[in-house]
Amino acid sequence: MSEVLLTGGNGFVGRHLVSALQDRGDSVRVLALPTEDTRWLEQRGVVVHRGDIRRPETLTEPMRKVDRVVHLAAMMDVWRSMEDYRAVNVTGTENVCRAALAAGVGRLVHMSSSSVYGMALGRPADEGFPLAPFRDPYPVTKAAGDRVVQRMSADGLPAVIVRPDQIFGPGDDLHFAVMADRLRAGTGIIVGSGDNAMPLVYVTDVVQGLLLALDHPRAVGRAYNITNDRPLTQQQLLRAIADEIGARPPRLHVPYRLLYLAGFATERIAVLARSSRRPPITRLGVAFFATDNRYVIDRARRELGYDPAVALRDGVRFAAAWYLQHHRPGASPVPAAQHAVEGART
Repeated sequence: MSEVLLTGGNGFVGRHLVSALQDRGDSVRVLALPTEDTRWLEQRGVVVHRGDIRRPETLTEPMRKVDRVVHLAAMMDVWRSMEDYRAVNVTGTENVCRAALAAGVGRLVHMSSSSVYGMALGRPADEGFPLAPFRDPYPVTKAAGDRVVQRMSADGLPAVIVRPDQIFGPGDDLHFAVMADRLRAGTGIIVGSGDNAMPLVYVTDVVQGLLLALDHPRAVGRAYNITNDRPLTQQQLLRAIADEIGARPPRLHVPYRLLYLAGFATERIAVLARSSRRPPITRLGVAFFATDNRYVIDRARRELGYDPAVALRDGVRFAAAWYLQHHRPGASPVPAAQHAVEGART
């Protein structure tokens, strides 16, 4: 049995990982923000430490006598400045790494993102691809955080980097639920032809990858893509979600360039208005949804024994069942600010 600390352990991925660690007998503690509702964790017997990865002095006690750390905490999907994102995804990551090194932690697993490679790469990306993220605060700072862990690993931190695709499954309020809401409201669209591969991975497959990275003796010092290498196209994904929730699949195709320009315009308006609300369309969102993105998982298969267990079409069915149970028509969405600093997604 190991003592495992999770940063961001109260988020989407974190809750699934907590359950998996406890099921195999590990003792779990979680670093949570002072204002987070942690009742779910406490009911499961998880020790909750209050702190903030932006404040290194709050990391000493949670790291005490810990065997392993999984760093999930990240800022995403909120309309904040590059400086705010950097404070969490870069400086915060370095703070966690330094605290783990000082505490003599046996291993740190850092959840990065496939977005660090960029968009529309032209061929499937393996771990040797250069980090050339799309110019948006989230991927730019996730790539910088990835490089921090690489540097700290070279300095002696026993670290592993996991780069998952877009994660979905039960509990995904930010992405799956938004797509389903639009389809149920009849406002779903297809961007471009809809034939592009969508970079998706089911949440329990990400948990599998994290556990392998946490345990496998060959993993230290390595980076691993974790995804499903049998992707759905954009059109297949939207049709599958619509079928499962009883909505009509979208038929309207909107040209990529037109929507991309609309994203640029709404971003500029938000900046000029000094708005704190994320624009309804962003260039990153359009590029993610409409460009072809594929990633190679041969290294994870070969070195870790990783094998995605949930076909994406089955994952859509499982996520849709959760959505129909928890998202009644007219229900209030989860406030975006709630997800400002968590390890929920990539």
